[in-house]
Amino acid sequence: MNAIEMKHVTKSYASFRLNDVSLSLPSGCIMGLVGENGAGKSTTIQLIMNTVQKETGEILVLGKNNTSEDFKQVKEDIGIVLDEAYYPEVLSPANVSRIMRHTYRNWQEDRFYDYLKQFGLPEKKKFKEFSRGMKMKLAIAVALSHQPKLLILDEATSGLDPVIRDEILEIFNDFTRDESHSVLLSSHIISDLEKICDYIAYLHHGSLLFCEEKDVLLEEYGILHTTSSQALHVPQEAVLGRREGKYATELFVRRSRISDAFDVEKAGIEDIMLFFAKKEG
Repeated sequence: MNAIEMKHVTKSYASFRLNDVSLSLPSGCIMGLVGENGAGKSTTIQLIMNTVQKETGEILVLGKNNTSEDFKQVKEDIGIVLDEAYYPEVLSPANVSRIMRHTYRNWQEDRFYDYLKQFGLPEKKKFKEFSRGMKMKLAIAVALSHQPKLLILDEATSGLDPVIRDEILEIFNDFTRDESHSVLLSSHIISDLEKICDYIAYLHHGSLLFCEEKDVLLEEYGILHTTSSQALHVPQEAVLGRREGKYATELFVRRSRISDAFDVEKAGIEDIMLFFAKKEG
């Protein structure tokens, strides 16, 4: 079963349109949702959670249509962290736990306090006194502490130092060792996504340019540094794009269509994103 399925989903605003987006997140996998500011990542997450209404298409979450009555029950199985953590300023983490105990049927208080300790969060300090990083860590602790099957995270690791970020990524990785668990992770930190994601979905100006297995992307695309004259000997069916420099030519190529005689570097996710963005432009 797919944890998330979006089929030809469209949503329009006065100055922005999410256009005909289709993607699938298989159970047991982590998908990185990437794109520049304003590309449609947060809108996509809002549509998945049905907090904004789509115009066309269908969205299934954990096997249920997200506009059906059944989806209210499915929300119990979703841990969500938005780009800002919203809790009343006077509440402490201990207060939050008492509230969540009456919010989620599967609230695990012991696990929540374990995460507070792991993240170095004081139990009784008021939320208004937390830094941005502390706020995000509290939201992640809450999302992980009610036995979710699906985590949806919108820039959840932004504002965190590299050590804590790495610990949290490892938690997400461990979470999906259970094949019924899945993660949708929106982030600008491409190195994080390359580290843990199974799939990458790239939104650009409201359009989905690709949604593909990360390993397939990294294996398929490459960069060849050569001279203008040597570039003439590269099979043209392998060349997807080029950039001319003063002293060298850089070719973006399909590695499967080029001879091993050429010294082709693997392209990173950011390289691939830039190529598709330029091609779209």
